[in-house]
Amino acid sequence: MKHFTLILAGAMVLALAAPAFAQRAHPSPGGPPSSPGGRPSGDGPGSNSNSNSGVGGTHDVTATHSDMSHASPSDVLSHNTAVAGKIQILTGQDAQAACAGFKNLGQCVAAAHVAKNLDIPGGFDALKAKVTGSGGVSLGKAIEQLSPQANAKAEAKKANKQASDDLKESSS
Repeated sequence: MKHFTLILAGAMVLALAAPAFAQRAHPSPGGPPSSPGGRPSGDGPGSNSNSNSGVGGTHDVTATHSDMSHASPSDVLSHNTAVAGKIQILTGQDAQAACAGFKNLGQCVAAAHVAKNLDIPGGFDALKAKVTGSGGVSLGKAIEQLSPQANAKAEAKKANKQASDDLKESSS
């Protein structure tokens, strides 16, 4: 009788746990699309392996803003006119040109917000040169150098939040 109770209890646990396992995400068949050279696209040092483009290079609207903020700026801007327009308003420049040299789009948008928020002497171009030029520094260090009276840490945090909100807004 004891043996039967244990078997019955085990069967109940498995039966009740099955729906939870069925809801787990499953990898798509075939794996990620390959780039020239046979390596999966986006699989490189410091890159995000979640590609923003699906089969045939079309925009994947399910991509999260964090995917977008870590993709190369030109990749995202070519598909996302809302972010491109926002950057153009903030910088007064074509978005592709404004973001050239930045590691990711989030960094570019944050720098654009800092330049606008603090009315940085030399504008966005001066800030961009500090962040992306040879011996580039962090956004906070660039703020300290270009606008010493500002609270660099608070301003960098504020700009990163604004950039995150912009990217979130444009991905919905």
